[in-house]
Amino acid sequence: MKKIGIADTTFARYDMGNSAIDELKSNKTGLKIIRYTVPGIKDLPVTCKKLFEEKNCDIVIALGMPGSKPIDKQCAHEASTGIIQVQLLCNKHILEVFVHEDEAEGEKELAYLADNRAREHALNALDLLFNPENLLKNAGRGLREGYEDAGPLRY
Repeated sequence: MKKIGIADTTFARYDMGNSAIDELKSNKTGLKIIRYTVPGIKDLPVTCKKLFEEKNCDIVIALGMPGSKPIDKQCAHEASTGIIQVQLLCNKHILEVFVHEDEAEGEKELAYLADNRAREHALNALDLLFNPENLLKNAGRGLREGYEDAGPLRY
């Protein structure tokens, strides 16, 4: 049985972990979901590593919601760098799903974005685990998680 880790934070203003789990469960893949919630975004890299090494997850979705201040963006960058290092150390995918508070106008749009991005990345995780050919057929199509797709460039 495949295992997927959900790493999320209490700092986030929306429960993206719940959205990702709901999407995974609705696809009835029979995989085991292990959730690990930590205080902040810079805690995510070690959380992902623990999900791989201690819980034997095959893939992890790391969810975070950095604030809009410069220090929040710096912390998000540091967390992202750590997540990349964990991917390389463990040779496994981590789907980094960050929603910055200044990406949306108003709380309803921000909540929509957080929910939609978490769900779409949950589907990406399923494709990476079970149907990588789906990702190959979508290469270069300008797909965006959370908002409308940008579409492919043509010449």
